[in-house]
Amino acid sequence: MSEFSNPELDPLPYDYDALEPSISEQVLTWHHDTHHQGYVNGLESAEETLAENREAGEFGSSSSAIRNVTHNGSGHYLHTLFWENMDPNGGGEPEGDLLARIEEDFGSYEGWKGEFEAAAGAAGGWALLVYDPVAQQLRNVVVDKHDQGALWGSHPILALDVWEHSYYYDYGPARGDFIEGFFDVVDWDNVAQQYENVVSRVE
Repeated sequence: MSEFSNPELDPLPYDYDALEPSISEQVLTWHHDTHHQGYVNGLESAEETLAENREAGEFGSSSSAIRNVTHNGSGHYLHTLFWENMDPNGGGEPEGDLLARIEEDFGSYEGWKGEFEAAAGAAGGWALLVYDPVAQQLRNVVVDKHDQGALWGSHPILALDVWEHSYYYDYGPARGDFIEGFFDVVDWDNVAQQYENVVSRVE
């Protein structure tokens, strides 16, 4: 069985107040301990329903459980990446192979960042930087909710949650200010490692 068959919520990789002032201790507490935990619980419940239905040979509730696996599983995976992509000592710009790939695929770092910020401003859930192994390039993707708009086969390496629970307490309706604050804590070393891990598997 996969590691996500019995999902658990890992602790944050830093203290709850470590990302202030970009993200407050209160928001991180609510976001991680309540919202993310809810997706973990929803995924576990849906997996249990599917297993019980298979054993009983009764599948009346399986279609809704499958949808719940997609929604909650994507929420769990993307939140996990979101936490890993940030660090109290983050910020700055990418370097090395990741920067070279961004410049190759987007023309410049500024070109990528402007497009990513536009995605984050329009998204009803997530803005993602993904590696598309079919086209063998990086792409920005707008994903509504957790699973609407994803590109099949692509691998997220940078995730920005723009659901209102991510920022409204700290920034009110000023989503753009939250997006700017996110770039102050992006852990580019982690994003580079995510990129290297994906490319080593698919190229």
